[in-house]
Amino acid sequence: MSAQVWSVDAALVCALVGLVTGAFVPALIARIPEPVDGTEETGGESTAEVVSAKERYADIAARPGLRTRTALATGLVAGLLGARVGWGPELGFLLYLAPVGVALALVDWRTRLLPTKVIAPSYGVVAVLALLAAWMAGDWDSAIRAGWGWLVAGGTFFTLWFVYPRGMGYGDVRLSGVLGIALGWLGWAELLSGVYAGFLLGGVGGLLLSALRLVDRRAYPFGPFMLVGALLGVLVGPHVAAWYA
Repeated sequence: MSAQVWSVDAALVCALVGLVTGAFVPALIARIPEPVDGTEETGGESTAEVVSAKERYADIAARPGLRTRTALATGLVAGLLGARVGWGPELGFLLYLAPVGVALALVDWRTRLLPTKVIAPSYGVVAVLALLAAWMAGDWDSAIRAGWGWLVAGGTFFTLWFVYPRGMGYGDVRLSGVLGIALGWLGWAELLSGVYAGFLLGGVGGLLLSALRLVDRRAYPFGPFMLVGALLGVLVGPHVAAWYA
């Protein structure tokens, strides 16, 4: 996607949609099954150790004022996405990812787990909506690039996990593929900028948060940084590419 003038009307409508869908984020979190075995791997510790001490999803969902905060956060994200892409068909999968991304960021921040029960269905939803967007736009190159995005982002994270599994949870690998499909559909600039921004934010942000003793430097959640990085890739990726060019 090339750089363009941001759309104010799309931003306002998408922000409203985000406010509505974001209000249901606590309900989504409350419906996530609690992990009971070793299928959801984490960075640095076994799932059993993390699960035994983690906050329950239902307790996270019941936190006072959470519905208002998730609605505002999703509204902000959706508004920014709408402003950036305008009324393009890609809004379908982007508006889906807005509340799901807020839910995953919150859950990972509080539990250091990225639930497979949320990420796995998102592959199907995002892939179908990406194909639908390509059909509506008559742009099958974007669909092909979405597949490459899945391979590039997912392959990069899988390689890092395979080389040093204690340094990254497999939930991050799963999430990278979903984000890669979305970013790849939008363009190479969005994909590469989004992945790089996630690593940059995760490295710098993790060091800062550990220095402030807000997280354990050996096992802090990486998912929120990946999601913010992906958002930045959408927002500024084309401008970064134009600057380099």
